[in-house]
Amino acid sequence: MIDLKRLDKLDDEAVISELTKVKGIGRWTAEMFLMFTLARPDVFPMDDLGIQKGMEKLLGNKLTKTEMQEYSLRWEPCRTVASWYVWRVLH
Repeated sequence: MIDLKRLDKLDDEAVISELTKVKGIGRWTAEMFLMFTLARPDVFPMDDLGIQKGMEKLLGNKLTKTEMQEYSLRWEPCRTVASWYVWRVLH
């Protein structure tokens, strides 16, 4: 059982590790939890299809996850906000 009150005190990777122990919860779900429930400021969910398509549209070519990770470093420590803008590129 996960102690939800304790999660807020953990760093991002520790939260992801705890949540993904639950069957059916993967990294993407844990990252959405970090962004929208814990309001963490520096989450860039590279497995999200909207992020992948938004980055492709923004930059004009498809990127590997490694390339997206490297590119997203320029937005630290505010990659959550950058994610919102990347999603908006699609609309």
